[in-house]
Amino acid sequence: MNPALRTFNADARPILAADAGNVQAGDARLARVGVFREMAAAEPYWRALEGQAHFGTAYQSFDWSKAWLAHVGAAAGVAPFILVGFDAQGEAICLWPLGQRRMGGLRVLEFLGGKHSNFNTALWRGDFTSKMTADDLRDVLAQLGDAADLLMLTNQPMMWNGKSNPFALLPHQTSPSSGYSGELRKDFDALLTERTNTSARKKMRRKERVLAGLGDVTFERAEADSDVKRVLADFFAQKTARMRAIGLPNVFEPADVQRFVTEAALARKDDGSHVLELYTLSLDGTIVATIGGVASDGRFSAMFTSIIHGKFGAESVGEQLLVRLVRHFCERGFHTFDLGVGEAIYKGTFCPDVETLFDSYWPLTASGKLAAFALSHAAAAKRSVKQNPRLWAGVQRLRHLKAKFSGC
Repeated sequence: MNPALRTFNADARPILAADAGNVQAGDARLARVGVFREMAAAEPYWRALEGQAHFGTAYQSFDWSKAWLAHVGAAAGVAPFILVGFDAQGEAICLWPLGQRRMGGLRVLEFLGGKHSNFNTALWRGDFTSKMTADDLRDVLAQLGDAADLLMLTNQPMMWNGKSNPFALLPHQTSPSSGYSGELRKDFDALLTERTNTSARKKMRRKERVLAGLGDVTFERAEADSDVKRVLADFFAQKTARMRAIGLPNVFEPADVQRFVTEAALARKDDGSHVLELYTLSLDGTIVATIGGVASDGRFSAMFTSIIHGKFGAESVGEQLLVRLVRHFCERGFHTFDLGVGEAIYKGTFCPDVETLFDSYWPLTASGKLAAFALSHAAAAKRSVKQNPRLWAGVQRLRHLKAKFSGC
């Protein structure tokens, strides 16, 4: 047994347990599942999986999920529903970081993180992902009918760090948007030469010289708590101004969201790094661009970006920060950099690889079937609009009109 699992609180007991059957001692097979209604009770299993080779993204880390649930999830009526799978020896081999909420009259289970999580996965022990079968998953789902009507899992990557997502074994559909990432290498200059042409690099250097001519340009990673708070204060202000200008809702404006982001940015991992890392580009001490994201297993995932409103458009300060950030992670030895979900021209240079995402709408009861049908068709319609350039351009024009007539 893993020594990390010997310190469990004796009161930390699953409230739901079921035999998966066909299990032999020593097999990395699913023997039992437990559901935990409190984050603290699931924490030992969660951290045990995070501390070893596993399938999962940084968005499903315990600290990130805990911060989101405490501030955003709880305010939206989400309660923890953490499903843990055990092998015959009692070791955790998978963990589904789910939350339960009411949607109309239905009880729905979905990934913790909501709109703030770009990629959603369960955590799977590294030696277990290839052993999971569709029948295993169906056995688990069959146990959940008393607790929920619908399991709604969105924005799931088909692959992550070279491993297949076990949830793809069951029926699913392509998500409305895709993820965008790029491979890194230690030699940033070689990477830049590969991803850009001579003309693009000349434009980059010219913009860097123009900005440098306006004052002292600084690229920084926020480390001290005081710096984290200062960066976030500017980020929230910049994001509000930017979203109003383009007519989009600002998911970072609510106070509970700001508390979540602040807690995640101040929290530290065992190695001293922040759960949510913040990077800035400043001119004479004034922050002109910010990127925040999460890092795990050699991959950095950008969670949000902002640029100062109404200034330095010609200098492309967001692009200048991105170039410095990619160089930073090349030097740190990271292998992958991603700019999250959704199409955008600026992503093409350093994130040319399209990562297909899928959604799963699994009814757990008869009442959940109609909802699963409606939600899956609505998501398919949304994807059709996004994939049609003319329709999507029309949606964007309507957003700009909304911003104009709202006085922004």
